[in-house]
Amino acid sequence: QVQLMESGGGLVQPGGSLRLSCAASGFSLEHLAIAWFRRAPGKEREGVSCISMIDVTTHYLDSVKGRFTISRDNAKNTVYLQMNSLKPEDTAVYYCAADSDLFGSRCKDLGVDFASWGQGTQVTVSS
Repeated sequence: QVQLMESGGGLVQPGGSLRLSCAASGFSLEHLAIAWFRRAPGKEREGVSCISMIDVTTHYLDSVKGRFTISRDNAKNTVYLQMNSLKPEDTAVYYCAADSDLFGSRCKDLGVDFASWGQGTQVTVSS
């Protein structure tokens, strides 16, 4: 089973930036989809971004398009989420998740639960 560990969260002012990292172990990222989800207090979990490791296609929640960028480093078995122009409404616990992606289509349905999850990292956007 894939083990995932997030890092990079913290407190940032509105308009600031953070880069989250998701380090995977126990399995190569080669045939996986890696997604970032978030859960804000009192709200349901939502899929923020996803990257297919097969064809490197990326997907984004509409509210983060143009501000967040997902990327990978195969050598480090790590996926990143660069978050720019952060807003208070981005405040949440961010989780990375992994699932099999044999056909390159796993990112198309973030509503279906992913198999492996990290512990989460808190992102707080506040002045």
